[in-house]
Amino acid sequence: MTNALIVIDVQNDFCPGGTLAVPGGDEIVAPINAMMEDFDAVILTQDWHPVGHSSFASSHTGKAPYEMIEMPYGPQVLWPDHCVQGSKGAAFHPDLRTDGDLIIRKGFRGAIDSYSAFFENDQTTPTGLQGYLNTRGIKQLTLVGLATDFCVQFSAVDAARLGFDVMVRMEACRGIDLDGSMASAQSAMRDAGVILA
Repeated sequence: MTNALIVIDVQNDFCPGGTLAVPGGDEIVAPINAMMEDFDAVILTQDWHPVGHSSFASSHTGKAPYEMIEMPYGPQVLWPDHCVQGSKGAAFHPDLRTDGDLIIRKGFRGAIDSYSAFFENDQTTPTGLQGYLNTRGIKQLTLVGLATDFCVQFSAVDAARLGFDVMVRMEACRGIDLDGSMASAQSAMRDAGVILA
């Protein structure tokens, strides 16, 4: 079986000093780089928001980061502006190897957020990653990156739902942990059949 490493959103804005920094986000760069040699394919995802994205708190009068709102596709956390297209914050961490097979950009549609590497948050609009993996005959996926309780979790659960064998290497992930989101993310992944290693 062909196996792929999916590296989720290891970008400057999610690392210390970024606008949506995940604690210890930069600590996973060296372990991820070392893992890349062990896989037949390496795919990186990149959060890639236009200015004024609907998930930004600054796009909603009177709203603050981390408040919840209801969007046409469901509940949405409002975030600080982050990973704006072409910005330094949207760039990959400078020490991360980017010589993989494919870079999937997500969150570029202004009216909808995208946590998963496979679907926008409406759970129906695909990113194209599933088709790419199927075309290459890849069945086994190992996920690493940022943040465990949002983009890693949504990607892992979607991958399992689509029939892939999925493992998340927890030592190469870091989470935000908003109101217990880490514990609920781990439960959701296990319930979906994802192996947490």
